Amino acid sequence: MSHYKTNLRDIEFNLFEFLDVDSYLGKEPFEGFDKATALDSLREVERLAVEDFAASFADSDRNPPELVDGEIALPQSTKDSLDAFFDGGWHLLGIEQDLGGFGAPDALRWAAGEMFVSANPSAFLYASSALMARVIAAVGTEEQIARFGKPMIENRWGATMVLTEPDAGSDVGAGTSKAVHVEGDMWHLEGVKRFITSGENDYFENIIHLVLARREGGEPGTKGLSMFIVPKYLVNDDGTLGERNGIKATGLEHKMGIKGSTTCELSMGVDEPCIGYLVGDVHEGIRQMFLVIEDARMLIGVKSAGTLSTGYLNALDYAKERVQSADLTKATDKTAPRVEIIRHPDVRRMLMLQKSYAEGLRALWMYTAWTLDKMRLESGDDYWARLNDLLLPMVKGYSSEKAYELLAQSLQVFGGSGFTQDYPIEQYIRDAKIDTLYEGTTAIQALDLFFRKIARDQGQTVMRLAEDVLAYVKGGSDEFAQERQALGDALEQVQNHIGVLVGHSMASMEDPPEIYKTGLHTNGLLESLSEVVIAWLLLEHAERASAALPTADGSDAAFYEGKIASARFFVSDALPKIALRTAAAQNETGWLMDMNDEAF
Repeated sequence: MSHYKTNLRDIEFNLFEFLDVDSYLGKEPFEGFDKATALDSLREVERLAVEDFAASFADSDRNPPELVDGEIALPQSTKDSLDAFFDGGWHLLGIEQDLGGFGAPDALRWAAGEMFVSANPSAFLYASSALMARVIAAVGTEEQIARFGKPMIENRWGATMVLTEPDAGSDVGAGTSKAVHVEGDMWHLEGVKRFITSGENDYFENIIHLVLARREGGEPGTKGLSMFIVPKYLVNDDGTLGERNGIKATGLEHKMGIKGSTTCELSMGVDEPCIGYLVGDVHEGIRQMFLVIEDARMLIGVKSAGTLSTGYLNALDYAKERVQSADLTKATDKTAPRVEIIRHPDVRRMLMLQKSYAEGLRALWMYTAWTLDKMRLESGDDYWARLNDLLLPMVKGYSSEKAYELLAQSLQVFGGSGFTQDYPIEQYIRDAKIDTLYEGTTAIQALDLFFRKIARDQGQTVMRLAEDVLAYVKGGSDEFAQERQALGDALEQVQNHIGVLVGHSMASMEDPPEIYKTGLHTNGLLESLSEVVIAWLLLEHAERASAALPTADGSDAAFYEGKIASARFFVSDALPKIALRTAAAQNETGWLMDMNDEAF
C-alpha cells in the first residue's frame, strides 16, 4: 500500500472555489485547458503519484545509488517511477506549446507538482529538465535553443543547476570557477562545484548543466559571474551526441535524507577540457540563473507543504484506528472501554495543529502560483511580479521551517511506532530537513524578504498586499468578526515590526552596528508576515466554505466544516505570537552581538 496520501479536495478547492482558475482556462495563453481537462489531469496525477511514482520512495532510501568510477546507476525502482512520469508526458504540463508542451497555467502545474514531489521527492528532483529548457528558451540564443533547449524536452534529457562551491557555499559571488574564452559562445571551464542535485546518473542519455563561472577578467562578486550550458555529452551539429565532455562526478554525498537523489561534487576541466556555451552570448549569469533559483525555491516550499500534508493524513488515519486508553471523562474507571486515540484531547490538538498549518501552507503557495498566472494575464501591471517576489521567501522559508517542525507532531501521534520504518513519517522528517537549507537558508530568505523585497521596494508591494488584507478585515462576514479583529491587530503589529527594522537600518548609516538589530529580527518578520498572509487566505477560504455549507452534504459538508475549523485554529494559534515578535524587535539592544565569542 502506498505511503502517500493526497488532499486533492483541498487542491481543487484552492484552484476552483477560491482562486477561480477556471475563469481564465481556455483563454490565451491557456487556451489548451478547460476545467474538465484540468480536473481530469489532476485525478490522473493523483493516481500516478500514489501508485507508480510513490512506489520507489522507500527503496531508493534503503538502497541509495553509489558512485563507481565516476558513474552512478539509479535503482531500477527509481527508473520505473521516472518512466511512468515521462511516459505520461507530465514533464510537458507547464511547458509552453511552442516548445512542445501543454501550456498549463502555473497554478495547475504546481498543483500537480505537489502530488509528485510529496509522493517521491528524490525521484521528482530528477525531473527538472523541462524547467531548464524553459530558461534556455527565455535567455539563450536561437542556436542554443535549437541545439539544447528543444532536445532537452523532446529527448527527455536531464538537467542541473550548478552554483555552489566548496569554499563559497551560500556566498555565490565568492565562487572561483573560471571560464576562458575559446571562440564565439564557446568557453573552457575549470573548477569544482559541490552539492549539485542530480549531478550524475545513468537514467538520462544526456545531462545539461547550467553552470555559473567567472570569466577571465570578470569583476568580483556576483556581477562577474556568467552562466554556461555545459552538456555531459557534447551535441553535434546534426543533433547526435558526441564525445564525453570534461565535467565529471568526483564525489557523492551520503546524506541524512533524500538519499535517492544524487547530490554530487562535479569537477570541470581536470583530465580534458570542459566545454561550456555562454548563455545568450551575454555575461548576465546571476540574472539568468535566478530564473532557475526562483522556480527551485517555489519547489522547495511546495515540497515542504505537501510533505506535511501527507504526514498529517497518515497520522490522522492512524489516530482513527489505534485504540488505546479510556476516554478522559472515564479515566478512573478501569472497566471503561478503550477508545481510538483521536478521542484524546492532546491527540486531537496535535491533529488540528497539523491540519491548519498544512492547509495554510498550501494556501500560501497556491496563491503565489496564481500570481505567476496573473503576471501573464495582466502583463501590463508589474504588481503581480513584485507580489510574487515578496511571497517567494515566505513560501520557501516559512513553509520549510513549519513543515519540519510539525512533522514531529505527525510522528508524535504514532508514538513509538512512528520512530520505526514501519511508517513513513521518519523518512518524511529526514527528507524534509534539507528544505530549510536548500536554495538559501531561512535566514537568507528572511534577509531577502526585508532588504530586497520590502526596503528596496520602499514598502510599496507589502503596503498594497496589506490593503487587500485590510479590505477583508473591514468587509468580511459577522460570522468571523472575532477572527477578523485578530487579523487586523496582527497586521498592525507586522507593520510596526517592519517600521522598527527600517529604523535600525536607517540608523546604521551613521552607526553601522545598528544593522545587527535588524539582522536579529528578520527571521521573526518572515514568520509574522507569513502568518498574517496565511490567516487572511484561510479566513477567505472559511468565508467560501461557510457559504457553501448549507447546501453541501456527505463528504463535502465535512470538508467545509474542516475548512472553517482550520481557519479558526490557525488564527488562535499563530496570530498571538506576532505581537511578541514585534515587542522583541522594539526592545532589541544588540547585546548579543557584543558578547565575547568565547562565551558561547
